[in-house]
Amino acid sequence: MKGKVLESFRRWGYLQADIDPLRFLKPESHPELDIEGDDVAAARGYYCGTIGIEFMHIPDQQRRDWIQERMEQPREQPDRHHILDLLVRTEMFEQILQTRFPGTKRFSLEGVASLVPLLHEILDGASERGATEAVIGMSHRGRLNVMVQIVGRAPEEVFAQFEDVDPQSVLGGGDVKYHIGATGQHTTPNKRSIQVRLVSNPSHLEAVDPVALGRVRAKQSRLGDSGTTSVLPILIHGDAAFAGQGIVAEILNLDRLDGYSVGGVLHIIANNRIGFTANPSELHSSRFASDLAKRLTIPIIHVNAEDPDAVAYAGRIALGYRYTFRDAVVVDLIGFRRHGHSEVDDPTITQPLLYHAIKNHPPLWKLYAERLHVDIQPTVDAVRAGYGAAQDRAATASEIPQITSLPEYWNGYRGGSYAESDHPETGVGRPELLEVTHGLTSAPTGFALHPKVKVVLEKRRQMGEGKTPVDFGMAEQLAFGTLLRQGVPVRLSGQDSSRGTFGQRHAVFFDVVTEARYIPLGHLDEEQARFETYNSPLSEAAILGFEYGYSRDTPEALVLWEAQFGDFANGAQPIIDQFICAAEDKWGLLSGLVLLLPHGYEGQGPEHSSARIERFLQLSAEDNIQVCQPSTAAQYFHLLRQQALRRWRKPLIVFTPKGMLRHPDASSQIGEFSSGRFTPVIKDPDPPGMARVVVCTGKIVHELRRARRDRKDTAVGIVSIEQIYPFPERELRESLDSFLDAVEIIWVQEEPANMGALAFMLPRLHDLAGGRPVRSVKRSASASPATGSAKAHEIEQSTLINLSFESGR
Repeated sequence: MKGKVLESFRRWGYLQADIDPLRFLKPESHPELDIEGDDVAAARGYYCGTIGIEFMHIPDQQRRDWIQERMEQPREQPDRHHILDLLVRTEMFEQILQTRFPGTKRFSLEGVASLVPLLHEILDGASERGATEAVIGMSHRGRLNVMVQIVGRAPEEVFAQFEDVDPQSVLGGGDVKYHIGATGQHTTPNKRSIQVRLVSNPSHLEAVDPVALGRVRAKQSRLGDSGTTSVLPILIHGDAAFAGQGIVAEILNLDRLDGYSVGGVLHIIANNRIGFTANPSELHSSRFASDLAKRLTIPIIHVNAEDPDAVAYAGRIALGYRYTFRDAVVVDLIGFRRHGHSEVDDPTITQPLLYHAIKNHPPLWKLYAERLHVDIQPTVDAVRAGYGAAQDRAATASEIPQITSLPEYWNGYRGGSYAESDHPETGVGRPELLEVTHGLTSAPTGFALHPKVKVVLEKRRQMGEGKTPVDFGMAEQLAFGTLLRQGVPVRLSGQDSSRGTFGQRHAVFFDVVTEARYIPLGHLDEEQARFETYNSPLSEAAILGFEYGYSRDTPEALVLWEAQFGDFANGAQPIIDQFICAAEDKWGLLSGLVLLLPHGYEGQGPEHSSARIERFLQLSAEDNIQVCQPSTAAQYFHLLRQQALRRWRKPLIVFTPKGMLRHPDASSQIGEFSSGRFTPVIKDPDPPGMARVVVCTGKIVHELRRARRDRKDTAVGIVSIEQIYPFPERELRESLDSFLDAVEIIWVQEEPANMGALAFMLPRLHDLAGGRPVRSVKRSASASPATGSAKAHEIEQSTLINLSFESGR
């Protein structure tokens, strides 16, 4: 009977656990729990107290036994006086802010104040296990408190943000105080130190999650085998966001994938049981906000936020499980939200009964002090006085405090303005190209290559030897290979990116007999840098966020994310908008991430034509990103090497070809790889005598050149814009000025009038035209990027080409 009773409570006890401090979450009846017997009281004590744990869905008996042992044994008492001191400091911090800055948003932690003791328990324990750094991703709720109590920033540094000192320094930039990141040292009771990095985040709830995990993976990779021990990832979620934001499901799916695993994430849900004005019944279809995590076979620990002893024990279990099994854990910290969503909001309008109960509910530090029979008032007075003095210091500050610092490996890299001089030589000598070619086109003895891959490798061997022109696929492999041999790590991920959507890459060979894998770029040289390539899951937002985060902690590496088709990048639009394009302006943070976005109008329909150039150009300002569309294989080679070798670190958006990947017009002679550098503007070599100048970018460049050749038209010059942003004003001016006889300038694009680079280029062309008229040729404005009919596409494309060669009226 005893075993059966325990088994029932192990499986279902969490349904009747005492985990809601306000008792709004009622126990759920279950026939296996509605029993009597001598062993029931003990079983209820284990599994229906202020900790309720879901773990019986884990198929591994060893893991279940590990959890059972810790739930069914006497619990070691935590340092209660230390916990009480933390609770006083946490809630008094919020009260000081409420008193000194009434009506100002701060997103208070009150109601789940035990998050602070929980994090202390985790960090103290992690340090004992060998952790030297923790990376925390969280949204705004409780963030300011975490900066002070966990990251170790001085209170006056946070108070100064409320004083809004030195506004002139952030005109048009910066961010609100509850979004900025923080860096500091957490000191444990045993005087150990662990560095804490609180990752900068936008208002887009949970968008920071993959960014934090990418940063963790990069830090762990630097450390090698000890990485997952030394660097601990912690993600703090809101209950409504954990259940509602799709990116959470995406990051959970990364947990055990080879290219993205970080040795187990500690997920903490700071569960207010409310989302702005919405009740739990409006936020998730199941009993718990945490139920999404059941897609993984990991423990979910529900704990009453008003039982600090239980919270500390839950943290101990979670940390121990993570380090024992290198797997994820969820701690569902269930409390409430003492104020409105923000402190200017009145929650009694939508939840009058809940907030009537909250109004009469004492602060947790007072409840805990009464439980311990401790006179806490002297401590409260001292803490209040300390915060008051800190606020006075903040009131006299003249500069915004710097509460973040970049790791040392960012030394020597810069952001800021674009400099034309920052274009390193990217050519590679023929002997080196031949050496790399040999490695790229060789497989181990006895490795059974696919016949089609053999053909590809033979063609690439001829390209590398200079016997045939080099196509885009080989150009990329040569760029990667030469960088690796120069000590530059390369990491590439995306959907089907190892082979390439269009079969253009073949970065991984597969033995057709055994399916063994061989990565030639990983075996070029014993002294080479690390090469990684991963086929990502069918996700854009989480993967792009992860790779952006990875690039944030590997400035010396070439980190690339490839969209299966360029338009799929809009599935990651928040990452593009809030991080990639704006992080430097908001937070002073740099990234050299490369986005490879297949783009071009080839009759494949609305969803496989446009990578939305217009959107990236709309986001371009203050030299924040690079937007390029190389028209030849050699240009692509030099562009990738330039990105890796120069010290100016900005995201690079590359619109890559599809149909032109292997086309002779886009291929390059091997000699073009041995000298020179990336050229932002390519013009006709012999411009005199031409009456009109066509300016364009991408695939249309080659189509116009072919059409001009077929027409034997010597009156039209063609200029290719290879770098659209930062705008190559000098190079384009020199190019246009060289067309001495040209009477008009024409911008030509494949995209509709409301898309593409038209709105960006036209005013700039007017400025550079020297008084000559400027007109444009493009598809008609459209709500959709392209037609779904291949025949309609051909009609449109032919018309577009013809109009490009007609003189203006």
